[in-house]
Amino acid sequence: MAALGSPLQTFRGLLRELRRASGRPYRDTPAYQHIVATFRAHRVTSQKLCRAQQELHFQAATYLCLLRSVREHTALHREYHGKGERSPEEVAGLVGFRLPQQPGGKG
Repeated sequence: MAALGSPLQTFRGLLRELRRASGRPYRDTPAYQHIVATFRAHRVTSQKLCRAQQELHFQAATYLCLLRSVREHTALHREYHGKGERSPEEVAGLVGFRLPQQPGGKG
């Protein structure tokens, strides 16, 4: 995983991934409500210094990495997953070859 960046970037990235993953309005999901409440509870104010802020930021960045990886894996799986057995002509075409013609015009 790369450098953490700012907590605001991580927060926005999490919301972006939730929006992509959710089929319904993402603001109604328990995940959204939990993320917002947790980030609000761990923000640094002028009255106190939150020791757990770095820990929260690291966990949030790790979860963001997980969400992105799952989304990208699903997209790759959907694109490259096998669609059953293919004919030799189709396989040859995939790798850029042509099957040789049989003598007498039978192929």
